[in-house]
Amino acid sequence: MNIVVQKYGGTSVGSTERIQNVAKRIIAKKKSGHQIVVVVSAMGKTTDDLVKLAYAINPSPPKRELDRLLSTGEQISISLLSMALQAMGHDAISFTGPQVGIRTSGRHTKSRIEGIDTTKILESLNEDKIVIIAGFQGVNENDDVTTLGRGGSDTSAVALACVLNAPCEIYTDVEGIYGVDPRLYPQAKKLDTVSYEEMLEMASLGAGVMHPRAIELGSKYDTPIWVASSEFDVPGTIITKGENNMEGQSITGVAIDNDEIMITIRDIPFDKNITSQFFSQFATKSINIDMISQSAPIDDLINISFTAPASDLDDAKKILTAFQEKHPGIGVIINENISKLSVVGIGMRSQSGVAAKFFALLADNNIQMLMITTSEIRISCIIPSKDKDKAVTATAVAFDL
Repeated sequence: MNIVVQKYGGTSVGSTERIQNVAKRIIAKKKSGHQIVVVVSAMGKTTDDLVKLAYAINPSPPKRELDRLLSTGEQISISLLSMALQAMGHDAISFTGPQVGIRTSGRHTKSRIEGIDTTKILESLNEDKIVIIAGFQGVNENDDVTTLGRGGSDTSAVALACVLNAPCEIYTDVEGIYGVDPRLYPQAKKLDTVSYEEMLEMASLGAGVMHPRAIELGSKYDTPIWVASSEFDVPGTIITKGENNMEGQSITGVAIDNDEIMITIRDIPFDKNITSQFFSQFATKSINIDMISQSAPIDDLINISFTAPASDLDDAKKILTAFQEKHPGIGVIINENISKLSVVGIGMRSQSGVAAKFFALLADNNIQMLMITTSEIRISCIIPSKDKDKAVTATAVAFDL
């Protein structure tokens, strides 16, 4: 029998009725001749509620204890789903990440998967059980429970699919992957296929359907990923290697990320060691720096602007305060009212004029570009948050997304 890994997000298991619907879908897949491994997220907004509880108790909760707390959300989901399957007459067994041997390393709340021991999974499958695994979590070298950060259940599911040499089916509250988030642009077109490369760019840039680490794993191990609705039986989107077959389309998708901040530091001494030491502090705190812009030196002083996740603002402020104390002449500006607008497409490799068209449509709509970066298949701009909806719609219309 062929193994299939399925993943259901928080919305899909957000109520007892939805959990029962998920159980019926799993049973139907099993009856079609598959062994099933299921990864689930915490129910609905459980994780958000747990975070609020933690910060109500302690404004700076220890990351180890935060991981321990947050990991409980998925434990509720796996238990209830296993119960639902057994109530329907199918043998199922639930495991936490640590129980099933998902080994992690790195910082708490941002750990990475190092390896997975498949022994318990395969034993349970051979006993004709449906295996339910808590996503988002694992165990580190100190036997501490860890979590994988935002989108961690996607990463758990794809990692399991990779080690089990199985396809991965991601079920969510949308019917597949769209060129534009349909909640922002209702006329958005669904993609039948999308390449790992394009999807990785889109996920990294804020497209919320998949997490970039999950796409990286799928690409590395050539694991097909299918994204579809958990409610409706309609064709989804296949993420696989190669280029999508929308010939002539320069842009595959547009993404908007509202969860970043832009930091500008003025009058930094023009010294490569100072710049290196400054950004090393962010790396030490596992803060991912995205876009970076440096001005040409004037009177041996430079300005640097960069973006970082808004969730890391508190840690960033501590680093900036220490940097100002060491270099009293610098100025710091933090802009929290920004969005990152990006267009992605393999077609940019062979078609010229995409950047000019993109910049012109922003200018025509009186939208300021605060920073710009590009890659071979992507253009990103930082824009004022107040203009994000207008920018998404204008871009979608201009590139027929």
